Amino acid sequence: MDLTKNLRQRCHVNTNEDGDSFVGVKADTDDAVIYFPIGYRLPDNDDDLRVDINNLFGVLAAFMKEDRVIESPKFEAPRTVDFPIHAYLTVIRDFLRTGRYYVETDPQFITDTKGRTSWPRTVRDQRALIQKNGSLVFTNMTVRSSTPNANKEITQIHRFCVYEAFEKLGWLYVPFMPEKPGTYSGIRASIYMLTKKLASTNNDVEQELFGAMKAMLEYLDEKSSDAQYFFGTDHFDTVWEKMIDKAFGVEDKAQYFPRTRWLLDYGPDKEKTPLYPDSIMIYGDKYYVLDAKCYRYGWTAKGENLPNGTDINKQITYGEYIERVKGIPNERLFNCFIMPYNKDDNLFHMNGNVGNIGEAVGDWRYDASNPKMKNYERIQGIVMDTRYLMYNYIGTPEQQKQDLIRCIEKVVSRGLVSPPRS
Repeated sequence: MDLTKNLRQRCHVNTNEDGDSFVGVKADTDDAVIYFPIGYRLPDNDDDLRVDINNLFGVLAAFMKEDRVIESPKFEAPRTVDFPIHAYLTVIRDFLRTGRYYVETDPQFITDTKGRTSWPRTVRDQRALIQKNGSLVFTNMTVRSSTPNANKEITQIHRFCVYEAFEKLGWLYVPFMPEKPGTYSGIRASIYMLTKKLASTNNDVEQELFGAMKAMLEYLDEKSSDAQYFFGTDHFDTVWEKMIDKAFGVEDKAQYFPRTRWLLDYGPDKEKTPLYPDSIMIYGDKYYVLDAKCYRYGWTAKGENLPNGTDINKQITYGEYIERVKGIPNERLFNCFIMPYNKDDNLFHMNGNVGNIGEAVGDWRYDASNPKMKNYERIQGIVMDTRYLMYNYIGTPEQQKQDLIRCIEKVVSRGLVSPPRS
């Protein structure tokens, strides 16, 4: 790994164009690159950048089903194994925190007047004074002591794991490589020893460290030696949807799914898969249908990068369903798309965490005799700063929800929608 390379040189912000959509880390023995999602604003200094990289890993781990590594020199016919990125980071952080390798201690017994007494050994090895009442008094006792033993196999396994972890991901923290490890028992024997250690210790710190070391070794036992390792996803749009839902949505949104069925002349009715809105936000007595779209519009400002007609018509259907079935009146029901953007670098001359770029309508909903469209028929186009959302999707501040609501409710202050062109 080239430790002289600037951390920023290893970071790339996606364009979501021509296959440039992977979010996460890709690395091999020569170099590594961190891929951030579209709209991400990289901080100015390396310290903040390291914090952002760790936050990126946290976001991915929270929403991806499992850590994955795709192995194939040229990416054809890939196979997958679990890449335990958090195990690697745990070993690195533990070493940076303690500044030393794990050293096991050997038990010893010495003669002393204080300490942790071993009574069987004291009775056997020490001379007692007999009191008049027949009781025994020991002036010296055999007590348990311990001596560090850096030659123990567990220390050699830790040295190997520390080097392996720093070789792959240590550059995220410091431009430093620990010394190369000496010989150790090998991967499978080491896994066996760590399994025994995990079963025999009740120390939480040791449990975490040994568990991480074992996960690393199990991964190394499965992977091929010349493979690249990946941690991330080519489908960050799913992560974007889940972050929006986590930040703003209600948990029981299934009650707002428009359901469908076949009424068959032959056989029982057949219910079909309902439409699933990404999120339903309820604030006070108002309802907001949110559709998270990880589209390129927030970066390009080009109309072809906006949600299409199918997306628009689905949003109108969601709104109409909630109005009719749930009895939510027009003045309390709103609709929007939420797309990523960079508040410090965009073509809209906006600098807020959230902004409104226009609205989408269905021409077929326009009635010349009653030209005023309903709020939910006018789907607001919202852009949200990617970095801000990735830091605030958990425990969303009240102000963030109010800012989003103000942007959505611009539909109320806008004039009537112009009639569709013939």
